[in-house]
Amino acid sequence: MLGAELRKARQAAGLTQEKLAFKAEVHRTYISMLERGQGSPTVDTLVRICKALKIRAWEVMRRVGEGKR
Repeated sequence: MLGAELRKARQAAGLTQEKLAFKAEVHRTYISMLERGQGSPTVDTLVRICKALKIRAWEVMRRVGEGKR
């Protein structure tokens, strides 16, 4: 699930939802919603979030794909 992978990446980066939201230029509640699996980001938003996390979006998507096997 994308939200779970984003949460893991955020926690590994040592960021709060608020700090990640600020860096990615989105609202904190949006980060929370994504992490709970209650929405899907656009590609642009996913790239901004991943950039803030200092990871590549394709890496997150690969992990999501591996989790579905």
